[in-house]
Amino acid sequence: MDISDILDSVTSTSNRADPFSPSPTSTPSGQALLQSLTRAYINERSSPSLLPWPANNLIPHISALIKSQIDAVELLTGDMDPRSNFALIVIQTELERWKFLLRGLLRARLSKIDRFAAFYLSEAEGEDGRMSEDERAYALRHQALLKAHYDASFLGAFPAQLRGLSDTAGGISMVDGPDAEKGVFARAIQDEVMFEARGRESDGLVEMKRGEVVVARWKDVEEAVGKGELELV
Repeated sequence: MDISDILDSVTSTSNRADPFSPSPTSTPSGQALLQSLTRAYINERSSPSLLPWPANNLIPHISALIKSQIDAVELLTGDMDPRSNFALIVIQTELERWKFLLRGLLRARLSKIDRFAAFYLSEAEGEDGRMSEDERAYALRHQALLKAHYDASFLGAFPAQLRGLSDTAGGISMVDGPDAEKGVFARAIQDEVMFEARGRESDGLVEMKRGEVVVARWKDVEEAVGKGELELV
């Protein structure tokens, strides 16, 4: 047996069944789920503000698939056949790629929630908001611990009317939010994409074709990214 025989075996096995597909006939396929996860990860890492929680139960679905794949790998670990062992290494490598993308996505979201917890909690009061139920519970706990720390450190010595963390006196809000004016690189993933944008010399309608990349302010492309018309790069 040589390396080409092992590779042919792995290739033929992967063609028969996608190890990350929920079932042989189900849609979307494992590759489509991986593409959605990769896009969500890059968009979240590149955007200044917290993006809406991925739709269609993408995160719970992928988490369940990863868990089932880990269970399958553990069952195969005791197999000493070289052909199976090499296939197992390939599957474990792919598994690590999925876990890296999922961890990176969740960490990027938690980093933004840590930094702007008060902003996203106030935003969620009038609408569903951008956070999942677990993220909202985390943000509430984070803000409560922060308030308790401030009270114990210095706010407790202030008059009661000066202890608020969300005052808007003088037209200035104490609640810090993400920088919507930050520039981002966005690529069109649909045939025709249009959005209003502000330029250095003039404002106007920007038209893009699939594959084109533009540098724009985040506030100008945020809606198109949310709709799936643009992706960040």
